[in-house]
Amino acid sequence: MTALSVLPHTLHGDGPHKVIAVHGWLADRSAYDPLLLDLDAGSFQYAVVDLRGYGEASGADGSYTTAEGAADVLALADRLGWDRFSLIGHSMGGSVIQRTVAAAPQRVRRIVGVSPVPASGLPLPPEQWELFAEAAQNPGNRRAILDITTGGRRPAAWLDRMVRRSVECSDAKAFRAWLDSWAGEDFHDRIDGSPVPALAVVGALDPALSADLQRATWMRWFPRAELAELPSCGHYAMDEAPLDVIRVMEDFLRADAEDGGATA
Repeated sequence: MTALSVLPHTLHGDGPHKVIAVHGWLADRSAYDPLLLDLDAGSFQYAVVDLRGYGEASGADGSYTTAEGAADVLALADRLGWDRFSLIGHSMGGSVIQRTVAAAPQRVRRIVGVSPVPASGLPLPPEQWELFAEAAQNPGNRRAILDITTGGRRPAAWLDRMVRRSVECSDAKAFRAWLDSWAGEDFHDRIDGSPVPALAVVGALDPALSADLQRATWMRWFPRAELAELPSCGHYAMDEAPLDVIRVMEDFLRADAEDGGATA
């Protein structure tokens, strides 16, 4: 294992509105690849990161928690010279960006969660916990999770490709440790009532992180929250409906200019 000075990342665009994008549990920063060609590079500059245990950071030491992930995001923003920025987080990354709001609310302009894990965690019944906990060592479990959370409607070749990417881009020990944090930790009291504008994007085919769950969590805790449900996709909207994700996400981020970028 090695020490990590800054999260590995790639920059896309050179616009004035700075955005940090954080991936989910089953992928590294390549999860955002389907979006990159069609992002508005003139309005935004995106830093797409690898969390500890993933991608170029697969050998990095760490506790592999959402709190550590938030600290790493803030350290990257410091390195880039970004005093204020917006955040995007998919699934587990949605928990990381909420942790970042809790740690430094004055620095965050807006957040977008794509099927975000709530800040209260995601309690799983015993049989589901076993499925998730053993996914670190069993690729078949990862495939089952992908299939269930996309409504059982995706082709076998796509599921197989997603599993291969997941196994290749993640360290098994870190992968397992991240589960305990994003599923088991409850810090919603630290973001409840936050004035930061927050968009939750969900897929109608996702039974786990549904619109109803976001209404009971995200929408209650962020007074300036919005919810967008994409009808034709499940948990992996960046793969399933990339252009729809870009449209709702960037329209929401652009609205920051309408309120003067204020998140007092």
